[in-house]
Amino acid sequence: MRALDRILSHNENFVAKKEYEKFQTTKFPNKKIVILSCMDTRLVELLPQAMNVKNGDVKIVKSAGAIVAHPFGSIMRSILVAVYELNADEICVVGHHDCGMSNLNADNFLAKAVDRGVPAERIDMLSYSGIDLKQWLQGFEKVEDSVRHSVNAIVNHPLLPNGVPVHGLVIDPATGKLDVVINGYDR
Repeated sequence: MRALDRILSHNENFVAKKEYEKFQTTKFPNKKIVILSCMDTRLVELLPQAMNVKNGDVKIVKSAGAIVAHPFGSIMRSILVAVYELNADEICVVGHHDCGMSNLNADNFLAKAVDRGVPAERIDMLSYSGIDLKQWLQGFEKVEDSVRHSVNAIVNHPLLPNGVPVHGLVIDPATGKLDVVINGYDR
């Protein structure tokens, strides 16, 4: 059975048995926090448990590496929507050790794209059009530096209201231990 078929089969039973009822809450986060975390599969259940958050407590935004790559991209927009429309009062950026974005190599990435059927001419066209794919696919060497970068991008955003604490944390995906990189209360 294909992945989507398995999902839909499970969903039919989930709805029929009203299993959704135990997850019902409002769209407003109880703890008034928005978390930007990495999309790493190891964090799906570990991160909420390590941070003591349950369904309805926080807004979680995910991106590869917990990176705010562009000040007016969808990640930053989601964070601002959480603040202005959904009553989030604090922001946490949570990176993690052993991240797939650490030391990401643009040339290797693009070679994999070609291997999977993306024509090399298309990649060349993007480059000729002024898109800096090497910059766009840039990873990081140290997760702490990446967290600092994302925190600074958020803190310095012209639409972020004054007084919103922006914290930077790193989680160990093996143990769930959180280390503070930036305490937003100290800013």
